[in-house]
Amino acid sequence: MDLVSYINKYLPNKLDLEEKVNLVFRKEVHPKGKILLLPGRLSNKMIFIEKGLIRAYYVKDGKEITHLFFEENDFSAPIESIFYNKPSRYGWEVLNDTTIRVLNYIDFEQLLIDIEGMERFVRMIFINTLKLTSDRLYSLQFQTAEDRYKFMMQEHPNIILRAPLGHIASYLGITQQTLSVIRGKK
Repeated sequence: MDLVSYINKYLPNKLDLEEKVNLVFRKEVHPKGKILLLPGRLSNKMIFIEKGLIRAYYVKDGKEITHLFFEENDFSAPIESIFYNKPSRYGWEVLNDTTIRVLNYIDFEQLLIDIEGMERFVRMIFINTLKLTSDRLYSLQFQTAEDRYKFMMQEHPNIILRAPLGHIASYLGITQQTLSVIRGKK
């Protein structure tokens, strides 16, 4: 879904919304494999995924570990950079040909002032992100690898179909061999 349509779902009847959003959010198209952000770099950019799949990852002991997946209608921002002026712990890699909308955080702050109701919209995004993070933490602490895979199948079946198995396995905190065993049981 395009960004303006997505925002209109939550803020209907905003006459100048499209003009203001299109003015600050630029559209970018990236091919599979493109690195949008390297771990350890500063960035003040927020993104909205209109089409495609992106993974957030970090590097530990020279190995890339998938932290989260972002798909259509997801926002992402390097929190450490934007709010604490520190390098981002996570990188962003494009997993499918992807169309995103990008803006600098300072421009986003201005949108919050210019568009009535935008702060409520952002609060909803933050609450959804907090819920996603809480679910992720819970699953890693209390669920078996098989339960984590089942949850992912139920809640995010598109990611299972679109992401490489190695990235899914690292996201689940298991080896690719263990993932193959779990998938073989289905």
